[in-house]
Amino acid sequence: MGMGKMKFDDLTEKPDLSRAMLLRIGRYFAPYWKQTACVLLVLLATSVLGLLPPLLVQQIVDRALPKGDMSLLVWLVSASLAATLASGLLGVLQSYLNSYISQNIVYDMKNQMYRHLQGMPLQFFSTVQQGEVITRMTSDIAGIQGVFSGTVVSVASNVLILASTAGTLFWMNWKLALVSVIIIPLFITPTRRMGSIRWKLAKRTQEKTAEQNHIVEETLSLSGYMLMKLFTREQREWNRFREANAETTSLQIRESMAGRWFMMLVNTFASIGPMLIYLYGGYLFIQGEISVGAILTFVALLGRLYAPAGALTNLYVEIKRSVALFQRIFAYFDMEPQIVDRPGASPLRLGANYGSSQASGDSNTPATAEIEFREVSFAYQSDKPSLRNISFTAPAGTMTALVGPSGAGKTTITNLIPRLYEAASGQIRVAGQDITSYTLHSLRSQIGLVTQDTYLFNGTIRENLLYASETAGEEELIRACRAAYIHDFIASLPEGYDTVVGNRGIKLSGGEKQRIAIARVLLKNPSIVILDEATSALDTVSEYYVQQAMAELLRGKTGIVIAHRLSTIMAADQILVVSGGEIAERGRHAELLDRGGIYRELYDKQFGQAVPQP
Repeated sequence: MGMGKMKFDDLTEKPDLSRAMLLRIGRYFAPYWKQTACVLLVLLATSVLGLLPPLLVQQIVDRALPKGDMSLLVWLVSASLAATLASGLLGVLQSYLNSYISQNIVYDMKNQMYRHLQGMPLQFFSTVQQGEVITRMTSDIAGIQGVFSGTVVSVASNVLILASTAGTLFWMNWKLALVSVIIIPLFITPTRRMGSIRWKLAKRTQEKTAEQNHIVEETLSLSGYMLMKLFTREQREWNRFREANAETTSLQIRESMAGRWFMMLVNTFASIGPMLIYLYGGYLFIQGEISVGAILTFVALLGRLYAPAGALTNLYVEIKRSVALFQRIFAYFDMEPQIVDRPGASPLRLGANYGSSQASGDSNTPATAEIEFREVSFAYQSDKPSLRNISFTAPAGTMTALVGPSGAGKTTITNLIPRLYEAASGQIRVAGQDITSYTLHSLRSQIGLVTQDTYLFNGTIRENLLYASETAGEEELIRACRAAYIHDFIASLPEGYDTVVGNRGIKLSGGEKQRIAIARVLLKNPSIVILDEATSALDTVSEYYVQQAMAELLRGKTGIVIAHRLSTIMAADQILVVSGGEIAERGRHAELLDRGGIYRELYDKQFGQAVPQP
């Protein structure tokens, strides 16, 4: 699947109204067909009950008042009130059912989206526009909530009201009914035109709103905020936000005012209906064909005739909006996860590691996780290979270091081991088997990763540590933190392990975050450990403690270490010099220095004569 830069319009110009799309949407409503059926029954009942008060008014005017029948008058008024009350109670039930169905559809869709996004490759998240995933998970799916009540229920309700009202009018007097319906075409056209205009303005409003949200996302996130402050760009960013906000506000005003002239005409046309009923109805009354009560009932029912007729003229616009909303969400669902368990994949089971060896008191028990690359190639883009025919073996329980200039492909190599990316060709083997033969869960559960940019959740130190092992007890936490040389620091804090670290661990120093990350990996207890530039951004003291923690972490493990600081990896069992996506040199520290190649050049640039050459 080609990733590229993904961008989806918030309102699709040409929504797919095909039968297949409608059936796909319908599948989300299918689990709630019983509740939907109840909604339709309630709508049918309320549409009938809504007819009773006007019809009872006719009986009051034509029978109870002329005859002076007080008991009949009380009964008719009571029946009208009962019908109104029953209609209101059914309306409450309908609102509950609407909310139940729509909220559960949103619940199902959010769960599906989150699970689907969990299966997307790392490349998806590195290329998708910032904030777009959150938009899909929140505003787009939340918009589905209004589809049921705003489209499905609205259409059903208006059709039932229109049909029942028209049927009642023709049943009462077909001549007056014809006079009533001839007004409808006068406001159908302006109403539909108004809907089309508001649709176009809504699209532009959402585009500007997205732009406004993007500015907020970029400049008020932690990193963006610091960058804005350090480069003193507050005024520039404020101007950008103000301009986008002004355009959004202007569009929102235009959208709210759109069609006001049309609405004036619609209201004018709607007022013609009662006048015609009084005029022609009066003529029929004089001719003795109709009663005064019937005329009043006709006028009362006109609102129930014109309002749903006008609403149904916007049916296409509403369906178009609803389908476009689903279409944007389906655009994500249709992205197939590339990295999945292969058919017949089996669990990866490796030997002793930190936890078991410490528990048994045997700290020298070797891991059994040998890693082997066989002619592995990879490219982020098809025309620009990042790795070319990489081959090496990292024996179990040894440390393999990757060095080389930035962009050489070192991190890419380590990302291929847990299958965060998939190799284009060649084979990667762990414990003698192709990694694609193992389940992803079992493979990744055996791999611990510490990067230069350590990520900590905005929670307590304890919560961040327990992310590796939810069942770990206090003794295990302390043991791991002691091994990572961070326990004494944590114990010195007023809240200890319950100290909140802030967004991305901002309340901690780089070295402290790194050691907590190492303790977290120790708790995970993997057999393979990957350290990616774990000390490159640290001061000398922090580097010393992190190196001590790294030594504990790597003890008895198969380690892959990326380092720009060569002092970190001088004792590595083997060093691979990566350049231009290829392994240019390999050997131990002393051997590579003697060869006088790339490694010697890197070494001399870092140390010069500060460290005696062997």
